Amino acid sequence: MSTRAETKGVGAISSDGNLNMAHVQTSRKGFCSVQHGLALIVHLCNFSLNSQKMSLSIAMPAMVNSTAWPGPLNASTERPSANSQDGWNETLQQLKAVAPLYDWSPEIQGIILSSTNYGSFLAPIPTGYIAGLFGAKYLVGVSLLLSSILALFIPLAADAGVLSLIVLRIVQGIAQVMVLTSQYSIWVKWAPPLEKSQLINIASSGELMGAFITLLVGGFLCQTKGWPSIFYIFGGIGCACSFLWFPLAYDDPINHPFISTSEKEYIVCSLAQQDCSPGWSLPIKAMIKSLPLWGILVFYFTGFWTFNILMAYMPTYISSVLQANLRDSGILSALLLGVAFISTILSGLLADFLHSRNIFRLVTIRKLSTAIGVLVSSVVLVSLYWVRSSISTSMGLLALSSATTTFCQTGALINFLDIAPRYTSFLRGLSQVFGHLSGAISSTVAGFLISQDSEFGWRNVFLISVSINMSGLVFYLTFSQAKVQDWATEQTVTQL
Repeated sequence: MSTRAETKGVGAISSDGNLNMAHVQTSRKGFCSVQHGLALIVHLCNFSLNSQKMSLSIAMPAMVNSTAWPGPLNASTERPSANSQDGWNETLQQLKAVAPLYDWSPEIQGIILSSTNYGSFLAPIPTGYIAGLFGAKYLVGVSLLLSSILALFIPLAADAGVLSLIVLRIVQGIAQVMVLTSQYSIWVKWAPPLEKSQLINIASSGELMGAFITLLVGGFLCQTKGWPSIFYIFGGIGCACSFLWFPLAYDDPINHPFISTSEKEYIVCSLAQQDCSPGWSLPIKAMIKSLPLWGILVFYFTGFWTFNILMAYMPTYISSVLQANLRDSGILSALLLGVAFISTILSGLLADFLHSRNIFRLVTIRKLSTAIGVLVSSVVLVSLYWVRSSISTSMGLLALSSATTTFCQTGALINFLDIAPRYTSFLRGLSQVFGHLSGAISSTVAGFLISQDSEFGWRNVFLISVSINMSGLVFYLTFSQAKVQDWATEQTVTQL
């Protein structure tokens, strides 16, 4: 397909990042398209990753709580009567064989839960650079398979000791972040500007769906099959998804064997005006001086501070503060993620609608979405301590927070695609460093505060989170832009 044919009938991109489509020869096929099918495949990959990550969060209470011992497979969980001591001793041995218990303090639990972040900040930058040059197909597939295999060995690692479990989780976290980083290079060649938000949100919502399903069934599995079953089930699902990935995912529409000519031409024409070709050289000095880029990076740190705490400690908060049992805490946490999942899809559709109808400029959409996500969730977090006596009120506020926080996904969290499309993978990797560094610090700090003061620990965790989130929002709103930066154009890079 010649360059003339690809660019025919395509409008120009305005300086503020808006695409004016005067005429496109081919029409969009909506959700019945290969590009949406690819988004669904990436969704499944993200589902597998986050189900593996959240498995330990829901299993942790059962691993350390002696009252949560599950019964062995195909056996009754009812405790024998006092006059049958031999039967009780036999049951204890069976329970120990199925699900060993560990004497881990809250501090140790916080370290274990956040250990996936400890090595993760080493992988995103080189992963993003390599994915931008050579594509994401094999990086995503191999990394997902590695993470899934490691998930199957978590019960053995826990039985071997805390150090073994932490090391395994660190390696698994590196594999997971390689998937989450490299997959963004796909959208550089697959996502037309007017469908970018919805495609990315469909794909990224897999993380929420993975956590939703894990929390929904995790408590039940802990009480019936034993906590190791969680890792075996979701590790197996991840292996299956990795084998599905290789024959169905391609780095660009031109090489895809199943895509129609009309859809291929539509995607190519829509992206013809964007400078998406990767380069070997990186304008590091210009990036360091770029305030719009720093606005995104700072928000990744502040935004993921609260996100990581809630993802890691939500079941613990519901069970300890709201006094729900293990099974109900998993179900209630899952409902919150279900709300977030729906909101993620709708926010992506809304952002593309506002952009395609020219109701708001793209930069306005990014800032408004981010502001909604931070301000509403901050008000909720501040209020939680004073309404903790009412589980219905607390859950309602948490549902509101879950729904609005996802608006950040159509705001600051994908803004790097606007300012430097040719460096999407690298900048995604760079932003992941800030996000994982935030997660490593926030989860550890939260565990320390909660262990030091059971009454005011959660209040302090929430107040600190709100302060950090608000500072990141102010910085982002001040410096964010949505137009391609000068340092991200081919002419500027050539001169450098």
